[in-house]
Amino acid sequence: MQKMKTIIYVFITFLMITSCGEYHKALNRGTTEEQYKMAIKMYEAEKYSKALRLFEKITPSYRGKPQMERIQYMVANSNLNEKNYGIAGYYFNRFSENYPKSSKREEADFLSALSYYKATPSYTKDPTNINKAIDAFQSFIDRYPDSPKLTEANKYYKELRYMLESKAFEIAKNYYNTAETDPRNYRAAIVAFDNLLSDFLGTTYKEEALFYRLKAAHDLAVKSRVRKKAERTKTAIKAYEKLKRNFPKTQYSEESEKMFATLKDIEQELKKQLVKI
Repeated sequence: MQKMKTIIYVFITFLMITSCGEYHKALNRGTTEEQYKMAIKMYEAEKYSKALRLFEKITPSYRGKPQMERIQYMVANSNLNEKNYGIAGYYFNRFSENYPKSSKREEADFLSALSYYKATPSYTKDPTNINKAIDAFQSFIDRYPDSPKLTEANKYYKELRYMLESKAFEIAKNYYNTAETDPRNYRAAIVAFDNLLSDFLGTTYKEEALFYRLKAAHDLAVKSRVRKKAERTKTAIKAYEKLKRNFPKTQYSEESEKMFATLKDIEQELKKQLVKI
């Protein structure tokens, strides 16, 4: 038994050395055709990094030739498997643009969107790839309404939209949380919450966003100088009314009622001052 294991080990080692030797020979001294064949061999063996090195060398020689369609697809897929997701998304998109009639276009369009999705580590990071993925999935959904990948594409699309919602909400909330030290952020928070509510109709953050929008408007009115107090108080009262209109039994009822009472007191005080004048 031990002898048989040794023979198998030696045989596998021999194959690996031989294969490695053939690869380096093709890479460094092979003709374009030999490099093409070796690239295909490495790709099919799922040795994508090695395949990419060969594809990089032969691409200039195959531009405009029939083999280029296959090469471009394999380059994109190799990058996907090597977890070069942003690059993969770019190359799958290029493939679709260059070969719009290809039998692999639908697959390439989906994988382009998926690659950008995988390049998105967190909504707290740069949203560039989130936006690219959303656009790519939206394009895929519109272009292939009968695709077997439609359900999966919709799932990813909704997940990405939620990531953007979350980012928009956190940005708006951060404006409010930092307004104590920088009062200008009260107005920035109001604008940011308004943008969230208009950009993401039906957002799951709607109740919380309306509440924090009320808080920002309330605090801004309370801390305003007299000449701006009346206008800002009216704006805050409207924010209260919008919260109650959309969520009559809001979980923030107790705090919102206190803010509303404060705002009405400010209104009454301002009216008294006008009468005195």
